Amino acid sequence: MKSDNETCVQKEYAQLAQKYDDKWHFYIEATQGETLKRVELNAGERLLDIGCGTGVLLETVEKSYPDAVLAGVEPTQEMLDIAYKRLSDRVQLEQSWASSLPFEDETFDVIVSCNMFHYIRQPRVALKEMVRVLKPAGRLVLTDWCNDYRTCQIFNLFLQVFNKAHFKTYRKKECHKLLSLSGFDHIKIDCYKINWFWGMMTATAIKGVSVQR
Repeated sequence: MKSDNETCVQKEYAQLAQKYDDKWHFYIEATQGETLKRVELNAGERLLDIGCGTGVLLETVEKSYPDAVLAGVEPTQEMLDIAYKRLSDRVQLEQSWASSLPFEDETFDVIVSCNMFHYIRQPRVALKEMVRVLKPAGRLVLTDWCNDYRTCQIFNLFLQVFNKAHFKTYRKKECHKLLSLSGFDHIKIDCYKINWFWGMMTATAIKGVSVQR
């Protein structure tokens, strides 16, 4: 049974789907650009995009790395419908939540997630799922809002009151702790602003030795 939060997320993005790319064009381009700066794939490597939305990031990766094996998960069918039209048949798309990924253990070399983490009510569950499906020494690149910026602090409080889909934004130290406790090593987090309002952070990390098989 879906939680109220999950129902609200799906409802919000079902309504946004058709206009999402146009409405948020600058934001998508800026945040996904920062994410992709930190992604390098070798031939044949497997990448998973968690919260892939309409498939914009996967489309860029598909063009840049034609030999990569790509997959995306997204909870909202209306967003996935657009992604299916945008991407080639070789990209595997699944309707799923980050807390329950429909993949075998140690499937992916790289996981990316952009602008999704503030919706997750059980962040350690989601991060441990990412660890589970990553191969030994697999890489994570995660971008989301950064609560070290005053504008994001105010917006976070506003959304917690008025938007049931939203859960929480994190400070850099909080994000680092979550990643470490969930089984990631070699964590590096960059904080930056894409304009006067949006304060972001992008974390890179490696699946820890302690959880390798």
